[in-house]
Amino acid sequence: MITASLSPNTESNDIFTAIRTLMMPWAWGNGTSGERVVHWFQSRYVVDTVSLFSSGRMALMGILSSFDVGDGDEVLVQAFTCVAVPNSVLWVHAKPVYVDIDPSGNIDCTDAKKKVTSKTKAIIVQHTFGIAANMEAIVSFAKKYHLILIEDCAHSLGVSIKGKLLGTYGDAAFFSFGRDKVISSVWGGVAIIKNNKPKESHALYAFEKSLSKSSLVWIAKQLLHPLVFAISMPFYRIGIGKALIAFFKAIGMITLPIYPTEYTGGLPIELSTQYPNALASLICIQLSKLDRYKKMRDETSHVYITYVENSKKVHTFDTPFGGTYLRFPLLVSDPAIVARAAIKEGILLGNWYTRVIDPRGVSFDSVYYIQGSCPHAEEIAKHILNLPTRLTKSERDRVCSFLSRYV
Repeated sequence: MITASLSPNTESNDIFTAIRTLMMPWAWGNGTSGERVVHWFQSRYVVDTVSLFSSGRMALMGILSSFDVGDGDEVLVQAFTCVAVPNSVLWVHAKPVYVDIDPSGNIDCTDAKKKVTSKTKAIIVQHTFGIAANMEAIVSFAKKYHLILIEDCAHSLGVSIKGKLLGTYGDAAFFSFGRDKVISSVWGGVAIIKNNKPKESHALYAFEKSLSKSSLVWIAKQLLHPLVFAISMPFYRIGIGKALIAFFKAIGMITLPIYPTEYTGGLPIELSTQYPNALASLICIQLSKLDRYKKMRDETSHVYITYVENSKKVHTFDTPFGGTYLRFPLLVSDPAIVARAAIKEGILLGNWYTRVIDPRGVSFDSVYYIQGSCPHAEEIAKHILNLPTRLTKSERDRVCSFLSRYV
């Protein structure tokens, strides 16, 4: 199967690393791998303050807490996003205020100006699918209204615009190592803060240290994740692989990307933890592949863009400021029909974000989203599909062949 979502970054050496780490439980909680990850981010992003967490959403919570965002404060977040982002705002007892998206799929400054109030304290900028937001306008907007500017780089690790890394424009940024992000250790996240903010940096470290260690059972499940999918994916197309994955989920061997309590704004206790050394050992392998993965994604995206330009039936987002696609957004009249046809061809398309606050089942009331408040995002969510981008040439040819026949 070609997949955009089910452990798409896993290669043979990732599986071997997971097996080796499973055999060394004494090193799951402590070791030097976490320090290596910290040093990598300090060097790449030229920052002193780097903290590791169990997930990107906990990294965002740590940033918000460090900047004293809390009771009575409002935070601007874009619609057309995962519930993990507004949930982090709720977890510090602030209120998310949703802003519509522009043609790039990112936060629209024009709509943001309509929704900023005296209670607004911060703005979170999501570089959707790795497409760069209009940072010049956003930085100006944040300065005008004295807002804390936080960059959501869950989709854009390592992406530069005109020689400047996304994640270095704002006061702080966070990254995700989720199972289907730019690089993956199943779970994990990083928060960074600009060098000229000692108070906030100290608070972030204090927040990280206040969290408990991950349980050995939880760590074991994450280490098993690459193995489960390595076994299951070759048989996914004939149904056996899908059944195996469902079985492993049912017995609790692998964890879901969104915990049930998060659908109503709750904070899962399993995520209120530090980043374990065991998962850091997985991400160290992935960090060494970052530039190669970026090249593959750029090459694939170039092919897709040419295809879309020559088609009258499909559309995509604008990219006036550049970026590297983690997934390539495709807008079609009926996404469900296309997705079902793709599975028969051995292609599992992604579904970010088929709801304006994803995934399906999220309680809009619980996360303060008002239907109709972001009409462009709501319309886009009805037509979105995601094409995988970390593909070989033969895999790209398969996807494009499918598109030519079914779209």
